[in-house]
Amino acid sequence: MQATAYTYDPESRSGQVLLDDGTPVPFDAAAFDAGGLRLLRPGQRVRIETEAEGGTEGAGPRITLVTLQTF
Repeated sequence: MQATAYTYDPESRSGQVLLDDGTPVPFDAAAFDAGGLRLLRPGQRVRIETEAEGGTEGAGPRITLVTLQTF
């Protein structure tokens, strides 16, 4: 799935992406580290992998990987 980097905190290595419908989805350091990136800038196009969020109804997907989108 594709998204756009929205926020990124280099200290915590976490942030948010915007899905193409404008929905913000957070990612944690584990998802960032899984993609092998060293830096992420807002506005960059990224590829994300997700898994269904368990537990809280309506919580949405959990991002498991963030990496740069290549064409």
